[in-house]
Amino acid sequence: MEDKHRSWRERQEEDDGIIEGRNAVIEALRAGTPIDKVYIARGETDAALGHIAAKAKAAGAAVVDCDRRKLDAMSVTHAHQGVIAVAAVRAYATVADILNEAKEKGEPPLILVCDELSDPHNLGAVIRTAECAGAHGVIIPKRRSAGLTAVVAKTSAGAVSHVKVARVTNLTNCLKELKEAGVWVYGTAAGAQQTIYQADLRGPAAIVIGSEGDGMSRLVRETCDVLLAIPMRGKLNSLNASVAAAILIYEAVRQRIG
Repeated sequence: MEDKHRSWRERQEEDDGIIEGRNAVIEALRAGTPIDKVYIARGETDAALGHIAAKAKAAGAAVVDCDRRKLDAMSVTHAHQGVIAVAAVRAYATVADILNEAKEKGEPPLILVCDELSDPHNLGAVIRTAECAGAHGVIIPKRRSAGLTAVVAKTSAGAVSHVKVARVTNLTNCLKELKEAGVWVYGTAAGAQQTIYQADLRGPAAIVIGSEGDGMSRLVRETCDVLLAIPMRGKLNSLNASVAAAILIYEAVRQRIG
């Protein structure tokens, strides 16, 4: 049954990278195809689906239990057999890869961290900005986040081929590890006492951008070393997530070349 609430454009975008059916998904995993997420019909106890879930997790893909109606809406062939995988356009990097990139360039790390940024167009725009600004990488969580799908690749205008993107299981733990490596973690929050123009962003920095609707999660917010505000002079009090990311990272760039 097709989801009537989804537009034609949304269906066309989501069709990119779709792998449907048990044999097709198993073969993709065997071939080492980078997989972003695997959707499995909720409540299914079939051993073959359990095998697919185990192999997907071992390959680093996110496995999502979902209503069969969602699978029906995603399906292009209408023969998904209870499983649909979404291919990633490239393999994910590690946080160590990002830090090594900065070390090899002889630069203090400059990293963008996206806290549950679910809109693929926003994530693509963030990756594009990161590449243009010379950031060393982008970090996203495995759950409740857009991944390196075809839609993200298109929106990034090819930047996904040049920017390392790491996906982590626990974003709070990742930030703690960055802090142990000497990286300062800056979060964005409306009402913060310090503005982005008062912060010193010349040293090793990870800039956290919150989700489109709720901003940073509580644990992520509490893990930040410094909370920064973007001055708002109009009647609205928030910016699009990718716009906020661009403003922050280019303030860091300004300070580093100034």
